[in-house]
Amino acid sequence: MHKVYFDHSATTPVDQKVLEAMLPYFSDFFGNASSVHSFGQEAMKAIDQARNEAAKFLNCAPEEIIFTSGATEADNLAIMGIVTSNKEQVTRIKPHVMTTLFEHPAVLEVVKHLEKIGVIEASYVKPDEFGLIHVEDIEKEIKENTVLISVMYVNNEIGIVQPIKEIGKMIQEIKKLRNKEIEGNENKICPLYFHTDAVQATLFCEMDVEKLGVDLLSISGHKIYGPKGVGILYVKKGTAVKPIQYGGHHEFGLRPGTLNTPLIFGMGKALELVKTRDNKELKNLRDYLWSELQKNIPNIKLNGSLEKRAFNNLNFTVNGVEGEAMLLGLDLAGIAVSTGSACSSGSLEPSHVLMAIGLSHEKAHGSLRITLGYENTKEEVDEFIKTLKPLVEKFRNMAPKNEK
Repeated sequence: MHKVYFDHSATTPVDQKVLEAMLPYFSDFFGNASSVHSFGQEAMKAIDQARNEAAKFLNCAPEEIIFTSGATEADNLAIMGIVTSNKEQVTRIKPHVMTTLFEHPAVLEVVKHLEKIGVIEASYVKPDEFGLIHVEDIEKEIKENTVLISVMYVNNEIGIVQPIKEIGKMIQEIKKLRNKEIEGNENKICPLYFHTDAVQATLFCEMDVEKLGVDLLSISGHKIYGPKGVGILYVKKGTAVKPIQYGGHHEFGLRPGTLNTPLIFGMGKALELVKTRDNKELKNLRDYLWSELQKNIPNIKLNGSLEKRAFNNLNFTVNGVEGEAMLLGLDLAGIAVSTGSACSSGSLEPSHVLMAIGLSHEKAHGSLRITLGYENTKEEVDEFIKTLKPLVEKFRNMAPKNEK
């Protein structure tokens, strides 16, 4: 059976060039990068090369790159690190953190936890029906005690690209005014920082942190044809972040633990290869898929804007059919898709992302997420359509008349 993989937002295969670059650091150059002898220095050379590659990719200084075990840790470090560092500066009231209702759980659950235990107060900005966050909705929620605003760059389920550059510009203007007030009055006004989870944006969007106006940015290796278990948190110089775990002085004192040389080197190689990817062809394939879906599957609806979405993403609702049933039917035919984010696929609850843009429980449960990769072909799209069409007809015929 020929297998088709249409779930690249969950993870991507490791690029062969990345794999080849990593292999020597599992065995031949196995030293601890913190050791001063030649074995350690060989490993540190690889770390430095990867750090420089990441810094070039993000247009920042190498010392602003913090390697982590993945984007979840990077998001946790960004949020908890900012809150811990700045809590003492907001002496009269709790620090305020703002995020959106459809963030990845690596952001949303951290904010909710800190709010629940009374460490912060929080605001959750709602997207519009097309999945877009509006700058003015962010601006009106900013308070005197707001220390952090976190907005994901590209939503992991519906692929909508958020106006991070415009949000960043607005926040920079507020920071300028706030910085003037801070001078000579440090205990009254707290600093304000901007974070974005850019995991799903790395392959498709502008990633120059200066142009984006962000103070912190998270990315992940396994979403960009690199290895699992490695990520990066960009921390702009002067950003007040404290570590959230202790045990050493690695990564400029922010992330203790022995550096994972093979994975870090692999991430550097994956970032180097991003500029070689053909996004035009990927978008054309995505558009062809959507066109064929509309021709062959009646009564379907795209979730979120088509224009302002990642080039590889389609998230749509098939009315009258459970998403889980379609997923399982497709899987039996050798085609891998998703009904939402991979991180919540074991949950019976409807997608919080789809609920946030106004879908009912029933519509949210009838969704599929297709995320294409650079290795996918038109023939695979045709195979997918050929497989999905009779499945939908079968399940609709089985459903009660009022659910079709």
